[in-house]
Amino acid sequence: MDGNGRWAKQRGLPRIEGHRRGVETVRTTTFAARDLGVKMLTLYAFSVENWKRPQDEVGALMGLLEFYLKKELETFVRDRVRLRTIGRTDEMPPGVQKLLRTTIEETKHFTDYTLVLALNYGARTEIVDAARAYAAAVAAGKEKLNDGSWATFNRYLYTADMPDPDLVIRTSGETRISNFLLLQAAYAEFVFTPVLWPDFTKADLAAAIAEFNKRERRFGQTSEQVTGPVKTVAK
Repeated sequence: MDGNGRWAKQRGLPRIEGHRRGVETVRTTTFAARDLGVKMLTLYAFSVENWKRPQDEVGALMGLLEFYLKKELETFVRDRVRLRTIGRTDEMPPGVQKLLRTTIEETKHFTDYTLVLALNYGARTEIVDAARAYAAAVAAGKEKLNDGSWATFNRYLYTADMPDPDLVIRTSGETRISNFLLLQAAYAEFVFTPVLWPDFTKADLAAAIAEFNKRERRFGQTSEQVTGPVKTVAK
């Protein structure tokens, strides 16, 4: 979700106003995705690198996150939206951690639709944490060192029991992945849109999904293996 600051700058507003508008887009996109048939939506809300931003901006972002969680808890429960997180959330401010625990606990039984917030997240950090946990499991005799399969290592990622993403959308015209789900997105389709995040609408999401549906996903196979041999009928 990129472009909050530029959205504000274009309008002569403080950056925090762009973030406030971005929070509104989070809400509309969460339910737009569900309406469009998406089963799991992951939003990159705060990266490990974002701590480097000006302190007042980071503080405002944490305040907005608390506001969002307080406001949406009742809605999540009413509409049966399960909330999950990925990232080092234990390093977030205590107030945020408490709200996350409450919301996750209150919604953990819902299975139809899941919203995942990537908070204090970075794919490289995730890999480091997974490698450390895997090494500890080997040392404890819980894993075998020579069982170096992806299926084994995947169990130590933040997303261990989540499906890999099918589609990754990057807003604001940027065409890079920015340390987001580097391993899990190995076979994802990518859509890059010039739309700034605060202006992102259900129609933009629908357009991205429509683009995704046009693509052939081969996962290393040939087109014939995926779709079957082309049959010709002589008349």
